Amino acid sequence: MPSTSLIFQSIVLGVLLGGLYALLAAGLTLYFGVMRVVMIAHSAFLILAAYLAWYAHRETGIDPLLTLVATVPLFFVAGVAMQRLLLTRLRPATLTMMSVLLTFSVALTIEGLLGYAFSGTQRRIRLGYSSAGFEFLGARIAAVKLIAFGMAALALLGLYVLMKHSRFGQALRATIQQREAAQLLGIDTDRIAGYGFGLGLATAAVGGTALALDTTIYPSLHWHWIGPLMAIIVVGGLGSVPGAAIAAMTLGMLQSLLQLELSTTWAQTVFYVALFATLAFRPQGFFGGRLAQRF
Repeated sequence: MPSTSLIFQSIVLGVLLGGLYALLAAGLTLYFGVMRVVMIAHSAFLILAAYLAWYAHRETGIDPLLTLVATVPLFFVAGVAMQRLLLTRLRPATLTMMSVLLTFSVALTIEGLLGYAFSGTQRRIRLGYSSAGFEFLGARIAAVKLIAFGMAALALLGLYVLMKHSRFGQALRATIQQREAAQLLGIDTDRIAGYGFGLGLATAAVGGTALALDTTIYPSLHWHWIGPLMAIIVVGGLGSVPGAAIAAMTLGMLQSLLQLELSTTWAQTVFYVALFATLAFRPQGFFGGRLAQRF
C-alpha cells in the first residue's frame, strides 16, 4: 500500500500533467467543433514545435519559452493555410472520414521531415533550471513541470477570454454550436473556421514547447500522444472545450495514481479503458451536453 505522501505526490503530478493534456486536447476539440475534422496530425505538430524549441536552444542558447514569439503565429498561419488549401477541398458528406486520412498523411510527412533533418536520435533540452524544484506539503515538484503547467493554464485562460469576451470568440462559438444559424446571421463561417483551425494549431505550438522542457523527443513520438488525446476529447464530449479540460485533469490524475502500482506503460491504459467505457455507455461524452454550450 503506497504511503500517504506518495499518493499526494502522485495527485500533484497528475494535476500538473492534466493541465498539459487539457491544453493539447483543447486544440483537437476546436478542430472538431468548427469543422468536424479529426486532426490526427495535431500531435505531429506538437513534436514539430518541440523540435523547433530544441533547435533554437541548441543554435542560439535562448530559452525555449522565447521561441513562442515565433512559433505561435507561425503555427496559426499554418493552421489557416491547411484549412483553406486542403480541408476545404474535401466534400462535406465525407469530411470527417476523409480528414482522418488527410491529416494522417500530414503527420507522416512531418515525421519524415523531422527524421530526415534530425535523424531518429533522441533529443533533450538541458536548461539551468532543468533539475530545479521545491517542496510543497511534502511533495517534490520539478520546476519544469510547474512551468509547463503555468504555460498551459495561461494559454487556456487566454483561450477562454478570447472565446467569451470577443466578437471573434462569439462568432466561433456560434459556428461550433449551430453553423447554419451562424450563416443566417451573416457570419462568414468559412473564414471563422479557418481562424479556429489556426487557433487550434497555435495551442500545439505552446504545448510542444512545454513538452520540450521536460521530455526526450524523437520524430515518431507523436504516435504516443494520439490515443490519449483522442480519448480525452471523446470522454469530454466532442466539441466541448470545458469537457475536454475536465476529462484531461481527471485522466491525468488517474494515470499518475496508477503508476504507483503499475508501470508507466500500463498506466496509459486508463485512457483506453475510459474511451471504451464512454463509447459503450455515453457516446456523447461524460462531460459534454450542456457543458459544451458554455465555452
